[in-house]
Amino acid sequence: MKAPPSKALLTTIIALSIAATTAGCATTDADVTTPSSASNTSIAAPSSPSSRRSKYADDTYNAAGQYGSLPSSIGVSVTLVDDVITAVTVTPHATDPTSLDYQTRFAQSIPALVVGRNIDEVNLSKVAGSSGTPDGFNAAIQRIRAQATN
Repeated sequence: MKAPPSKALLTTIIALSIAATTAGCATTDADVTTPSSASNTSIAAPSSPSSRRSKYADDTYNAAGQYGSLPSSIGVSVTLVDDVITAVTVTPHATDPTSLDYQTRFAQSIPALVVGRNIDEVNLSKVAGSSGTPDGFNAAIQRIRAQATN
C-alpha cells in the first residue's frame, strides 16, 4: 500500500498549479519570448494605440463643408485621438425648412456612423435620406485631415 502524499508535497503541487494557471495572465509592453523545439523566437507584443505614431494630431477640429448648387453647407467638429474619431458634431446651416430637416436628421445620425472609426475610413454617401449633406460632411472631413496632419 502506498503512503499518502505529504502536506509539503501537496502544497508544492498546488502552488505550481496556480503559477502555471496564472503565468499567461499578466502581460507587459516588453517582448514576449516563446520557446520552440529548435530555438527561442522573440515576438513583439502588440502595440497599444497610443504607442504607435499617429498620422494626425490629437485635438478637436472644425471645418465647414459646402455641397450642392446653392451652395449649402454644414459645420463639422471632430475630436481625434490616435487617428480615431472620438466625438463629432454637425451643425446645420440651412434656412430652407426642407434642407434644414435633412441636415438635422443627418446631424443626429452621424455620431453612430463615425465615432470609433479611423478618420481615413470615413467617406459617407446617402445618410438619413440625405444625399447632398454627406458630400458636405466628406468635404469638411478632407479639410480636417489637412488641418490635423502631423
